[in-house]
Amino acid sequence: MKNTATQPKILIVDDTPTNVVLLATPLSKDYNVLSATSGEMALDLVARERPDLILLDIMMPGMDGYEVCRRLKDNEATKNIPIIFVTAKTTAADETYGFDLGAVDYITKPFHIPVVKARVRNHINLKTKTDLLEEIAHIDGLTNIPNRRRFDEMLEIEWSRALRNESPLSLIIADIDYFKEYNDHYGHAGGDQCLYSVALALSSLMHRSSDMVARYGGEEFVAILPGTDLNGAATLAEYWRSVIEAMQMPHAKSGVSDYVTISVGYASLIPARDQLPYILLGVADEMLYQAKDNGRNRICGKQMENATCGACQI
Repeated sequence: MKNTATQPKILIVDDTPTNVVLLATPLSKDYNVLSATSGEMALDLVARERPDLILLDIMMPGMDGYEVCRRLKDNEATKNIPIIFVTAKTTAADETYGFDLGAVDYITKPFHIPVVKARVRNHINLKTKTDLLEEIAHIDGLTNIPNRRRFDEMLEIEWSRALRNESPLSLIIADIDYFKEYNDHYGHAGGDQCLYSVALALSSLMHRSSDMVARYGGEEFVAILPGTDLNGAATLAEYWRSVIEAMQMPHAKSGVSDYVTISVGYASLIPARDQLPYILLGVADEMLYQAKDNGRNRICGKQMENATCGACQI
């Protein structure tokens, strides 16, 4: 029995069931094939299933293929799914219009199955390579956790979601205490190992799929916590601090402990439309520096609906 979970997912959209069968039958051996018989059904399936490739008929009653394509390309979550138009419209103007909407290829009716399979295979291979390159671009090469680029993207996404849902959003920023002195004493190889160990520990403490920790730069790490209020952020911030301290990684040149420690800042708010997401990052960073000014190896946070600073504590 084939394992459809590991196969690339293809969505065939055509209002004529016979055409769906003609395409699905030869493709189902190598792909997990889904089908829709209307534009509305296609958009619903794409939202739930996230196919790797869409074979999209143009001439359909109600919402035609052009409109389906336009909506998918206007949606940040679906704009990178490749679309092949399947159509009897073969004029240069028709093809140009489709390519301008964002389609990657055309398959003309009547189908020539070997050509269909070859074009599908080529575009699936290209999508796989593109996804891999995108994933690599989002990963920090030293620590193997998301990098600052990925953090910036996710902050925009989670800010928009929190704004839409009127829900809290929190950030945590941590900095390894006296890391320059650590590097000077243990060497850059030792410093790299320290960064890797801290990143591994912090990422292991993120138990919700919606939460993300990233390397922000140098010895700084940052976490995005959707739907988390100030108390939740404070709990995780203290957990971060205590776990790193409990690892007892020797730090002979620390001014606060015999072991590697971190200082942590955190901030929380419910976004408003007149705010930008980096106001939250700025306040979390301000709290980090306050924690460092107060002696390091401690946490400090702020609820942004008011000017009251949360407790700075060890």
